[in-house]
Amino acid sequence: MNLHDPLPKTGTPEPAAEFTAEAARLDVVESFEAEALEGDPELQAIVEFAAKLCKVPASMVTLLERDKQLFLAREGVEQRETPRDVAFCNHTLGRADMLEVPDAPADPRFADNPLVTDDPHIRYYAGQPLVSDEGASIGTLCVIDTSAHAAQLDDFQREGMAVLAQAAMRRLETRRSALQANREIEEREARLRRMIEGVPQIAWSADNHGNFDYFNKRWSEVTGAPPPPTAAEWQPFLHPDDFPQTFAEWQERFAAGEQFDAEFRLKRADGSWMWVLGLAVPVVENEGEPVRWFGTVTDIDEVHQALEERDLLAKELAHRIKNIFAVVIGLAMLKARKAPEHEPFARDLTRVLQALGRAHEFVRPEDGAMQDSLKGLLEALFAPYSDSDDSPRVQIEGADAAISQRSATPLALVFHELATNSAKYGALSTEEGHVNLVVSDADDAIALVWTEHGGPPVREASESGFGSRLVEMSVTGQLQGSWERRFEPGGLVVELTMAKEALTG
Repeated sequence: MNLHDPLPKTGTPEPAAEFTAEAARLDVVESFEAEALEGDPELQAIVEFAAKLCKVPASMVTLLERDKQLFLAREGVEQRETPRDVAFCNHTLGRADMLEVPDAPADPRFADNPLVTDDPHIRYYAGQPLVSDEGASIGTLCVIDTSAHAAQLDDFQREGMAVLAQAAMRRLETRRSALQANREIEEREARLRRMIEGVPQIAWSADNHGNFDYFNKRWSEVTGAPPPPTAAEWQPFLHPDDFPQTFAEWQERFAAGEQFDAEFRLKRADGSWMWVLGLAVPVVENEGEPVRWFGTVTDIDEVHQALEERDLLAKELAHRIKNIFAVVIGLAMLKARKAPEHEPFARDLTRVLQALGRAHEFVRPEDGAMQDSLKGLLEALFAPYSDSDDSPRVQIEGADAAISQRSATPLALVFHELATNSAKYGALSTEEGHVNLVVSDADDAIALVWTEHGGPPVREASESGFGSRLVEMSVTGQLQGSWERRFEPGGLVVELTMAKEALTG
């Protein structure tokens, strides 16, 4: 480009017609909250350079508010504002190009203006409009002189004023965007805080050193005390029986950076204890920053009490069921003594009831923890068939499986029937006979193979009896499986499959 060519025109924004209404324009002016930018270094540098560029003693970045003209930055002027009605900059509203007044007393628009007739006795004025991104005229970058100018600004000076005005406008727009972003962040934080303060749980946060730096108001409402600054200072609020284990587990999870959860008793403001569930998760808010912890403490006291009441009721029910078994067995034996012809039926019924009683005691013992093992149930059922030295005659091998209270009864009926039948006609009816029961995992099912050895010669049943129908009903119905029996030369073989879902459901 030839150095003597004229400078290219700058892209000065055009004012929008919708902001010719003063109310709309003032709304935009207020959105800048520009008074906080008074004395801003960037704006100050702009006005100082503008004065040098135009070879005048004074320059300002002005903002036209409702009742005043505010000087955000000024050079060569003591005042920080003037009344709005005398401001030269009023005449720049709605225009994009510069307003230049070479001789103010000779211009009818300004001849009687107090700023011309009185101090500071303005004679020359040039104002480059400041137009916002949405097209509102908000003020000017202006220069003034106390002497009239015979010649107007040259192209270079005009171009320079336009560039400087755009720089001033970018500074204002940047600040407005930052204000809006901060306001949105504050609003989101306020909404989040209102939400956290409104939840029924105690909510808290802690830094990567384990210092608790926030608790919502729910803590004070529940405990009646100020929040503890560290985990160790939770001790007065946790039941003495719960604190050692809970604190040790928290330290372990905190050191490993792993999620923490625990149930413990928290002390209320009235001195009573409530069961709560404490949860905490480690979170990295931004990459490279240290971990922070966020957690909640939820009241589960009613649920805990309901579970305790349920367990108490279950124990009472188990005790009553056990008594019912004893009563029914006693009645059966009494009837058998009075009617010997019914003794075989009574004996079989008694054995079935005893097997069901053992199954019931296995899955719901009155004392101790409930067991849920298929092998454990089978061992309990086959215990009566042991040798005199307590060696099991039904040998269980292979995998184990979980069972529920619901599946224990059909399991007890099936394997009691197999064991009883074997004791009458099969391997368990002889001193040397024994049974192998192999359990294997078959994906969604459990497979069991019952194989008898050392019994009397096998004779295939001519028709299905009650026992077979009972096994069929229990396996295919309640246990969602299948069964097949084969009368091999060495003894009876029964293959069964049972759905895992039915065993644990």
